[in-house]
Amino acid sequence: MATASGTFTRFISPSGVSPLGVSAVLGAWMLIVILPLLGLVLWSFLKLENFQLVWEPTLQAYRDLLSSGRWEVTVRTLRIAAIVTLIELALAVPFAVWLAKGTRSVPVKVITLAALTIPFFLSLSARTIVWRAVLGLNGPINSALMSLGLIDQPLDWLLFSEFAVIVGLIGPYFPPMVFPLYLAVTLIGDELLAASKDLGASPAFTFRHVILPLALPGLGAGFIFTFIPMIGDPVVPELLGGGQVVVLASSVKSLLQVLNYTVAAALSVFMLAIMVGLAAILTLVLRGRVRRQST
Repeated sequence: MATASGTFTRFISPSGVSPLGVSAVLGAWMLIVILPLLGLVLWSFLKLENFQLVWEPTLQAYRDLLSSGRWEVTVRTLRIAAIVTLIELALAVPFAVWLAKGTRSVPVKVITLAALTIPFFLSLSARTIVWRAVLGLNGPINSALMSLGLIDQPLDWLLFSEFAVIVGLIGPYFPPMVFPLYLAVTLIGDELLAASKDLGASPAFTFRHVILPLALPGLGAGFIFTFIPMIGDPVVPELLGGGQVVVLASSVKSLLQVLNYTVAAALSVFMLAIMVGLAAILTLVLRGRVRRQST
């Protein structure tokens, strides 16, 4: 018992986490996360001959990537992710403000948060495949439009199109946008909102000049948890795109299926660079906004 207690105190001290504990966590993180990424970067600089890796440094994989015309795929992926993120922002911001400050009923908050969490217990494929029946030629949307006389024949662009992919991405990425915003708005003191109201500010003015600036960290986290994972999501585009909406993640999968590992690694590194670059830009923008507000 004394030995176990002594070992534990090496990691946790009264003043906080000890350097040994920090080193252990960083070592595990390096092994689990960083090492595979470094291996991916290494593979992207190797050559593939007869489906075997040749350990000679080369840029051939990146030259093949540039000559394959995947810029159109990159633009399409970023466009879809940007559109869905803007839709999520328009829906999540007022929803999070209502959930955090608009309702005082604890049961309502619990039920709402549970409703946002429950879908995570279901497979993304199972949640997405339902949209095929909804958006299909004989689905309820086409049937309703035809019964109302708004269209003469079913709309074939509702399914297996970029529109269908956008619709299918809204649901899975709504909770990751709401949760950080909800937490950020919850931390805003009620006395600030009451003071703004007492000074004669309208709800719109309070939202713009009090709530929104203080909720910027949650807004940034919601963007990171929504926009960046969408770049690497292959499930929804495959199920609702029908092979007609090719995105970066689908390109990586197709390259792996033909055993073109080096180009797949190069494309993965390219996707990783895009994600890191966007996260860095967002961090700089938010840091600048916070610095201006503090001064």
